[in-house]
Amino acid sequence: QYLEAAGRSVSVVNLDPANDLLPYEPAADIRELVSVEGAASACGLGPNGALVYCLEYLEANLDWLEGALSRAGSASYVLLDLPGQVELYTHYPVVRNVLQGLQRRGHRLCCVHLVDAHHCSDAEKFLSVLLVTLSTMVQLEMPQVNLLSKLDLVEAYGPLPFNLDFYTDVLEPARLLPHLQAAAYPPPAATAGPADSGEAAAPRRRGLEGFAARHLKLSAAICELVEDFGLVGFGAVAVDDSETMARALRSIDKANGYCFGATE
Repeated sequence: QYLEAAGRSVSVVNLDPANDLLPYEPAADIRELVSVEGAASACGLGPNGALVYCLEYLEANLDWLEGALSRAGSASYVLLDLPGQVELYTHYPVVRNVLQGLQRRGHRLCCVHLVDAHHCSDAEKFLSVLLVTLSTMVQLEMPQVNLLSKLDLVEAYGPLPFNLDFYTDVLEPARLLPHLQAAAYPPPAATAGPADSGEAAAPRRRGLEGFAARHLKLSAAICELVEDFGLVGFGAVAVDDSETMARALRSIDKANGYCFGATE
């Protein structure tokens, strides 16, 4: 809607074989080629296995997608709507193979990675977001724009420990560690129950403390990894804020090369 309001010719291609309730009219729909329900029934697969099968089927039939993009026209700004299951981008090569296949055919692409901004209010969740984002960038091997979406709800789950620039710039993720430590070692009265008193509870308390220490050490290693790569950063966007939408679109246009073409 934003792109059309800006006067661009836009086509949306649905590449989520499990999505049968689309809020838009697709220029092409992968469910015309293969669906999760059909794959699950024919191959005896669960929902996750069927989803991977569908994308591998798309990889083997890339000409179908190429035909859909050709029908959209070279002047059209094409959005590929992909599934949200994160393991497709961090653990399996199939999405990377499909996108690199399109790049070899002359299509200029970039990945737009959306993360709910309210994860910033929880240090553990935001650290997970950093790791997933870095894994996606390394796995896909293509230009990627990371966006904290739903910016208007950023404090819906509590106030942010730092200002928003800390989360968008990701310069010192290790500053999250004291907040993780506070969550891992709450005051005894805050977590104690009937079974947590007396000598019998001592082994359980030691076990929890040992896990918390290992978890904190792992978190510190993740912070160091993210900082060493120096790849992860975020823009911030809210769909009802035209300024943030315009800023995000400029980043995307630069990443996919649109701003360097003759169309703009």
